[in-house]
Amino acid sequence: MDLTEAVEALTTTVTPGRRMPGKIGMGILLICWLTLGVLPFVAAVPDFRLATGKIGTPGTLTVVSCVSLGQGRYDCKGRFVPDGGGDAVAVAASPDSEAGDVTRAQLTPEGDRALPSGTKGVLRAMALPATGLAALAFLPYVLLYVFRVRRGRRTAVIAGSVVTALSLVLIVVGLVAASS
Repeated sequence: MDLTEAVEALTTTVTPGRRMPGKIGMGILLICWLTLGVLPFVAAVPDFRLATGKIGTPGTLTVVSCVSLGQGRYDCKGRFVPDGGGDAVAVAASPDSEAGDVTRAQLTPEGDRALPSGTKGVLRAMALPATGLAALAFLPYVLLYVFRVRRGRRTAVIAGSVVTALSLVLIVVGLVAASS
């Protein structure tokens, strides 16, 4: 087998009427798909807890400096002043910040970062689970297809489309909140 045949074997597409993976293979694929959709929800829990004030220390973050790392990436440093008084803490600020920004924030329990709190923080934290929701949107249709259930497929496609559109709106709102 030469290189052309190897690449062709990797890039062949599945055409209708071809065999699907077996039960074990399909089970593994569905578990991977479900995991891909659920993990963003799990990963977002600490950010939601921080944004809602369940963990961390409330206060005010003042962005002191932002240094360009190249390719549109920034490293921002800030000064966090706790609401309860006490010394200001040097922290890492969101790379979407600009020097001089002053915002309500929550200091992480580790004390190394301060993230926006309140509505802005919740909207910012919402972007990740919205991505997971988008990943899960068409899973019901796929399950109906895999188990060869014909009833409800059209409804599953419509519902998947609506959920995906809603997820995209939530992602955009979360990203705008993070960058403003």
